[in-house]
Formats: sequence, C-alpha cells, structure tokens
Amino acid sequence: MIIPVHSLSELGSAAQKVISTFADERIFLFYGHMGAGKTTFINELCLILGVHDHTSSPTFSIVNEYHSDNGTLYHFDFYRLKNESEAFDLGYEEYFYSGNYCFVEWSEKIPNLLPESYVTVEIKVTDNQNRILYIEKK
Repeated sequence: MIIPVHSLSELGSAAQKVISTFADERIFLFYGHMGAGKTTFINELCLILGVHDHTSSPTFSIVNEYHSDNGTLYHFDFYRLKNESEAFDLGYEEYFYSGNYCFVEWSEKIPNLLPESYVTVEIKVTDNQNRILYIEKK
C-alpha cells in the first residue's frame, strides 16, 4: 500500500487506513531517516486507537507504554541500542508476543529478534517536504 501525505492534516486519515487495513496485525516497524516523521505518524496511530495519554518519543526510555480503548500499546525506539543483547535485557519478547500493539522505530538495530509476522511502514520525504508512506505486511 502506498499513501501520499501532503500535509499534517492528512495524517489522521492515513493512520485510519493503516489500522483498518491491517486490523489483525499488532507489530508495526517504522523506517525512515531521522526527522522523516516516524514518531509523528505513530502519535496519529495512537490517537486512532484511542490513546488518551500524552505520547512522545521513547528515545531515552527505549519503550513507552500507553493505555487506550484498545488495550495497552508499546512504542519502542531502539536508536540508542548498542547491540541486540540490550533488547533482551529490556525483555522485548514479553512486549512483542503480548498480543498488544507494538510500534517500533529503528528495528534495524535488532534484525535477528524480529517476529515472523509484522507490518513495515517506510516514510520517505519527497521534494516540497511531502511524505510517501509505503506499507507492507511481511
């Protein structure tokens, strides 16, 4: 699936489309350069899923937990990990296999720990600062 996004006001409808298209999926991996809008799009997904808490990047905490109308959601940012063993120390398996939504930034840091099934969301910045979302089930 490809979704062009020309403004911030279009993020909500893009998030709704992703959640409804992949309704049975719980693990979403986000790819894109620093500043591409991964966290911003995850915030929109959280709103669609009924998160009432303030959402923010878990860059320093590695994982943020949010409560929603659809249960608990986890937002990971593995940017600061030095190696995969740090994800083990964090207990990533309990999160990934909990049946709850997991939104993962910088999963490139844990390539050998990814579950068999997940959805990738790649965000590319085009000229004029528009975004194109490339979404695919793996």
